Amino acid sequence: MFQKLKDKTLYAFAFAPVLAEDINISAEGNFSALENLTPASLVSGAISLVLLIVALVFFFMLIWGGLRWVMSQGDQKNVETARNQITNALIGLAIVFAAFAIMKLIGAVFGIDLFSFEIPSLQP
Repeated sequence: MFQKLKDKTLYAFAFAPVLAEDINISAEGNFSALENLTPASLVSGAISLVLLIVALVFFFMLIWGGLRWVMSQGDQKNVETARNQITNALIGLAIVFAAFAIMKLIGAVFGIDLFSFEIPSLQP
């Protein structure tokens, strides 16, 4: 089994240099958008990404809590657990949206656009 894996790995690496030669890396070409990448845009991108991920996690917790409530079949302990999960998910979503609103308020008051991050693309 390991011999087959080793052979497949060696076969994959045999063609890697051929595929790498087709990439054109130049400052004027595909990666010119990366010249505008600054530490501030990286921080704003990280903030946006974290807010998005946390909001999605709390949203799916809310959905899962609702499903647990439906599947509890009237058992009081399971209903209480599902109700607590839904409550915690709603509190989490409220905190995430409050953080988003506070960041938008800071941006409006101080003139700082914290969500101005644009993902660099490979298209010219």
